[in-house]
Order: sequence, then C-alpha cells, then structure tokens
Amino acid sequence: MAMSLKQKPVFTGSNTCEIRPMEVYKDHGKVLVAVDCIIFGFDSKALKLLLFKRKVAPLKGHWSLIGAFINNELSLHKAAEKILFETTGLNNIFLEELQTYSKVDRDPGARVISVAFYSLIRLNELDLESVEKYDAHWFDFDQIPPLILDHGQMVQDAILKLRTKAIYNPVVFELLPHEFTIPQLQLIYECIHQKKLDNRNFRKKILAFNFLVKSDKKDKSGSKKGAFLYKFDKEKFKLFVAKGHRFEL
Repeated sequence: MAMSLKQKPVFTGSNTCEIRPMEVYKDHGKVLVAVDCIIFGFDSKALKLLLFKRKVAPLKGHWSLIGAFINNELSLHKAAEKILFETTGLNNIFLEELQTYSKVDRDPGARVISVAFYSLIRLNELDLESVEKYDAHWFDFDQIPPLILDHGQMVQDAILKLRTKAIYNPVVFELLPHEFTIPQLQLIYECIHQKKLDNRNFRKKILAFNFLVKSDKKDKSGSKKGAFLYKFDKEKFKLFVAKGHRFEL
C-alpha cells in the first residue's frame, strides 16, 4: 500500500525507516478479525463435531464453533491454536486453514471477518469428557444443533474440503486408530459424503486400491465373528496417486 503525502516516515538512525501503523492507518475504519475452528473427531463409532456455547453478546448462550477474536501479536494460525487451547484444553493438534468469511452483515455485533480452520482428531486417544469443563461438547453429526451466524456454512464447507482433499491425500486416515476395520473406514466416508454406501461395493473398491494391509487380528467388539483389522500403507498410497489414480468411491 503506497504511503500518502501526509504519512511521514519515522527515521530510526539506521538505513531504514519505520512507519508507525497507528499513525498511518488511524483514519481508516475498524474491522475485527476472528478465527473459528471446525473440529472433527472420530471415536471408532461416529464422526463428531466439537461445539461450545457462545460466551459473549450478541447470541450469548447459543451453540457455536470454537472461536474468538485474534490477539494482535499473533499470526492467524498461532491465534487459532491459542484460542482452541484456552476454550477446550486441546493442544498440539492438526489445524489447517479452510477459508475466509467476509460478508459485511455476517455478524450483528460489528464488522467481523472470520478465518476458519479445520482439524481432525482421533477421539480414542483423548478423554471425551476433558472438554466438558470448558463448556464444550462433542455432537454426533445427526444431532448437531442450530449454529450461530454462518457457522453451519463453515461446517458444510469443511466437509466439502475433506471430500476434495481425500481424493489425493490420506486425510481421512487421520481420524482412524493405527489399526481399524473396513466398517469403521466406511462409516467415516458415509459421514463425509452424507449418504449410505453399499457395504459390499465399498469393501471391494477400497481393497482394490491396494494400500490397506490386512492384519491377522480381529475386532470382536461388534460381533462374535469379528472384523479383520487393517493398517494404512502411506507409501503405497503415494505410489497410487503418483500413477495418476484418484481415490474416489
């Protein structure tokens, strides 16, 4: 952005000069920036979404994604990590930027631009109730309550992002334990694609891709017969994509 004639540089005694931001931009309108986190979790039985009750007006007490205004001293990603930890206690988890939401009237409280991040968590590695003390809760996908503002749209956009990303990236396997069953994998894809998939066709197609390694162990938690456990082979997946294949079901 070019400096106007009224904006004078402040010389620091070196070969460079510093322009004080508050002096340069003081005549411009204030816009608030927030981050919102779409946190997906899988507990081997269902795909879940983490929500909390908004703590400030307007819409205080309504269900919301995890979010807040950013600290001016932090980057967007660092701000998302900090807000997530302070509101849920979750730390050191995968976060990826989704997109920016900037409709002028998206927030009745002020002009707010929100940058959304999404995350994938294996819930069997966490204490499900650990977030409850922060007034945050995990919801099954078929039980998600109405959300404030455009947060419902953010969730749908994150799901679409997962569908697209899963074609070339094994992102879905981030939600699974190290060893998993075919029905567990199918359940994740049914949630992401929001439709029921045929059991036989899914098994046939997923095994034909040849990047799952079958174990001699079984998970018998669902039936006496049990289901064989599989492992994901990342190197075989890379080779699969390198050959120009698309991981679509």
